[in-house]
Amino acid sequence: MGVFQKRRFRNFLNYVHDYEQDKPSTHQDLDLTRMTMRDVFTHFKCDMNTITFSGHALALYRDDDYLDDVSQTLVAVEKIKLYAYSLSRYGNSPYIYPMWGLGGLPEGFSRLSAIHGGTYMLNRPIEEILYDDDGKVRGIKSQGEEARCKQLLGDPSYFQESGTVEKTGQVARWLFIMDHPIGNTSNADSCQIIIPSRQTGRKSDIYISMVSDNHQVCAKGKYVAMMSATVETSDPQASLTPYAKELLRGWDKEIFFVSDTYAPTTECMASTNNVFVSTSYDATTHFETATNEVLEIYTRMTGDEVDLTISADPEALEEAQLNP
Repeated sequence: MGVFQKRRFRNFLNYVHDYEQDKPSTHQDLDLTRMTMRDVFTHFKCDMNTITFSGHALALYRDDDYLDDVSQTLVAVEKIKLYAYSLSRYGNSPYIYPMWGLGGLPEGFSRLSAIHGGTYMLNRPIEEILYDDDGKVRGIKSQGEEARCKQLLGDPSYFQESGTVEKTGQVARWLFIMDHPIGNTSNADSCQIIIPSRQTGRKSDIYISMVSDNHQVCAKGKYVAMMSATVETSDPQASLTPYAKELLRGWDKEIFFVSDTYAPTTECMASTNNVFVSTSYDATTHFETATNEVLEIYTRMTGDEVDLTISADPEALEEAQLNP
């Protein structure tokens, strides 16, 4: 990014930072309800590299369709504002990662669920989904035992024989164990890299996430990196190899695997049988799509939206605890 482009990009970021929809004084005579993001970028004279960086690395869009979609303009601005806020709040990265790895998330859920009377049947196959006379789900059968429920939530692996899910593609994942951090990251102990499709000639982005012993997920002095991408060729490992070699600069161990992805059918989504099926994890390593789906399924199951309006600032959290 040249000197002039840096200045234009800074002007764009300052505009996004200051923008508030209910305060016309922050709009700089730009009507974001009628403009596309392409129009906004053009106004600030951002070049295509800056646009690609903003859309894919900051706003976390997976393609460029948002550029010409008026309904996405305000959404994109809020996405970039969220990235900037998170970066200022958490320091060197806008991302947070649980100590001891992602397994801490289901562990925390399990403990909370147990407090509220949840029952666990671990490592048990699902033999049959049971329905009542009205076609509503009433439970599942496993090894001769029944577990009853009013609603059933599951990932596509439990429904592949039921005809309620359909294959949507494949994701290639490449796990690396290294004795060094990823290059050109100032020896960061963790990082997130998004390689936009525009820069690779692919149809979709390539994602790389790295964590280390500081997160208590590997041995001292080791780093764990995951590269993932939507499969677009008959040899996905070969297509990703140039990027792995250039960015990772060697590794001690590697595991490469390809996973099929599934999504509930249109009929399943429209069903009123109280069975809710999620989609498979996509190639993204920042989990935004998975998080959005959790919120969407919650609304479908309860009829309410998750209230995330509370500020994450320490003062606001303390106030919420004092005045619930």
